[in-house]
Amino acid sequence: MKNTQKTFGTKQIAQQRIDIIFKQADLIGKTDPTLATEYIKIAQKIAMAARIPIPQKYKQRVCKHCKTLLITGYNNRVRIQQKREPHIVVTCLNCGYHLRILIKNKKKERTKNEQNPNIPHETTR
Repeated sequence: MKNTQKTFGTKQIAQQRIDIIFKQADLIGKTDPTLATEYIKIAQKIAMAARIPIPQKYKQRVCKHCKTLLITGYNNRVRIQQKREPHIVVTCLNCGYHLRILIKNKKKERTKNEQNPNIPHETTR
């Protein structure tokens, strides 16, 4: 087995374990928040050891300041703000940290050639 195949297998196993640990933290989050916090710390250690990023869907559910699992309606508050750019503000009720998530518009951006179709992008000499 080549070294790249070993690292791919290791990263895949680490990703599976992170998924399992976050699911367990979700199940136990309301009954024992300190144990859920320990699960999150273990998942972060696994990710650092395997050198893989924690998926965005899990990263947004953890407070960056106090490392607790954010459960909507239990220990966090979610609001939508329209000022400047529309965004979602998630407030941790344990430490008061604000996580802001940008709501992107799904407008199709046009390239320069689409804006000016009569102008060729290359010139011949």
